[in-house]
Amino acid sequence: MPLRSGRSRQTISANIKRLVHEWEAGGHIGTSHPASRSKAVKQAVAIALRKAGVARRRR
Repeated sequence: MPLRSGRSRQTISANIKRLVHEWEAGGHIGTSHPASRSKAVKQAVAIALRKAGVARRRR
């Protein structure tokens, strides 16, 4: 699961897609096993933003 490095929206989006695809294929993201797709997406966003070193935007 090597994720791309970078801060652009395109790179972050590609990492999220890769992580969600990994969950769909095997039911896990890394060592965790999110129960639903929505939880998997939330976790993928958190991982991708952490990798990019970007804080999540607040409303």
